[in-house]
Amino acid sequence: MNDRLRLFCFVIVFGIGLIQLQVGAFGQGPSDSKTDSVLKLIDSKISEMWEAHSLKPSNPASDGEWCRRVHLDLIGRIPTVDELKRFTNDKSDSRKRSLVERLLYSDEYTEEFARHWTTVWSNLLIGRTGGTGNNSMISRDGMHKFLRDSFARGTPYDQFVKELITANGTVQPGSSDFNGAANFLIDKVNQDSAAQATAATSQLFLGLQVQCTQCHNHPFNDWKQQKYWEMNAFFRQTRAFRGRTDADSPILADQDFRGESGNIDEADLFYELRNGLLKVAYPVFVDGTEIPKSGYVNAVNRRQELASLVVSSPYFGRMMLNRMWAHFLGYGLVNPIDDMGPHNLPSHPELLDELAELFVGSEYDLRQLMTWIVLSKPYSLSSECNSNNQMDDPLLGQTPKFSHFYIRQMTAEQLYESMLVLAGGGAGELSYEDQEAQRNRWLRLFTTTFGNDEGRESTTFNGTIPQILLMFNGEMTRNATKGQSGLISKAAAMNNADSVNILFQAGLSRQPTREETRIAQSLLQARGGNRTEALEDLWWVILNSNEFIFVH
Repeated sequence: MNDRLRLFCFVIVFGIGLIQLQVGAFGQGPSDSKTDSVLKLIDSKISEMWEAHSLKPSNPASDGEWCRRVHLDLIGRIPTVDELKRFTNDKSDSRKRSLVERLLYSDEYTEEFARHWTTVWSNLLIGRTGGTGNNSMISRDGMHKFLRDSFARGTPYDQFVKELITANGTVQPGSSDFNGAANFLIDKVNQDSAAQATAATSQLFLGLQVQCTQCHNHPFNDWKQQKYWEMNAFFRQTRAFRGRTDADSPILADQDFRGESGNIDEADLFYELRNGLLKVAYPVFVDGTEIPKSGYVNAVNRRQELASLVVSSPYFGRMMLNRMWAHFLGYGLVNPIDDMGPHNLPSHPELLDELAELFVGSEYDLRQLMTWIVLSKPYSLSSECNSNNQMDDPLLGQTPKFSHFYIRQMTAEQLYESMLVLAGGGAGELSYEDQEAQRNRWLRLFTTTFGNDEGRESTTFNGTIPQILLMFNGEMTRNATKGQSGLISKAAAMNNADSVNILFQAGLSRQPTREETRIAQSLLQARGGNRTEALEDLWWVILNSNEFIFVH
């Protein structure tokens, strides 16, 4: 495509407002009556906030918008044109519920559902770069296998977390005593203090940032330094070992802890106060629950005790509810979502407590929790603000009131999977391992890691120049826009009106407006009969629009 013409097309289409976004209800699923009662709870609690602040919520999202949104959030990609039409052609009152149940419970989508949530939780548990460094003992394949199996079979969330905290075994698939869950902790305990294990377990599963008290008392509440080291003591029986040869898998194992003073019957550790004094710590949970002090694994397995305390904590269900709410609605009921200490009050405290209690009562059924959230009224709203709710914007420092859907950018993984669909799904001929390797190479373009005690990562997939250039000229864009791609070939065989319609439906899950149709028809005519090139140009513009890259 001529670069000048492409730029001209880009400016013209954007100038007429192709994208005008403002940042700013249903198989095997849960019973209709149960779902209805939970939806009534959610909607009433959210509506109370609107009434208290005299807010008028936005109109409902169009069927196409909602369909696109729920595909991205539940299975990690935009819908195909056929999937979109199947939903929009369904005029029944239960069409939303039917789609959600299909995405969550049907065999048709089990693999994609498991793959998407494997991605989400892999990023949380080991990061986008975990297992890629030369010194890392993590096996990404091993972590992915554990996660895929867990989500495909619907492992209850409490069991899932217990397996992660207590895992022993080798980390690489195919090795003797393989246990993929061991990948969560194997790098995090590969240090004397197990600082990353302490921080990650508390933050991910309880929403408590105890790492803030590692070196000093908490600046915003009455948590003391002691609390961090008492949590840290739970990991002192845990050791990570490399194999004797490169062919051997690393292994995570329990080992007796003799204590830093050498008294294994009361195995202690010491930490230093800011004034230089040393203090002693034994395993004590954040709520003050003590366990026996013995360092003998056979007498008391500290990680098993910790796992039981974690999943029975009132923070446990609340934290997962908050995480899932933020996943689907952009912001949690507490923000930041993993800082739920006593200093950080929720925006909707009754909803947080009651919905978390319902989640626990469902026996930690993640699919049921997802169903409740995506069928709720706040999730169904348009992202377009009205004159009354424009200030409901957390980016302006406001507490989220969910009077409209908060726009957010696709994750790098969502974009990758969506582009594969649009390019014809060529990766489907590759093995799962090869697909993962291909995707990981692409994702590493955007991710860096910091060598600190929390293993933090940073991503440049946030509207920066590298992302823009990749969308303009990257291999995936070229594959999706070339005439040989399935979508362009299909569009080229249609008349002009239908070819324009299918591109808008494929990329944006909607029909073009009258003005967009006029501009597109002019573009097709300007190409002097070369419809394939004209369609490539139009498709390129759609893929590089804000409306494509955002979840809205």
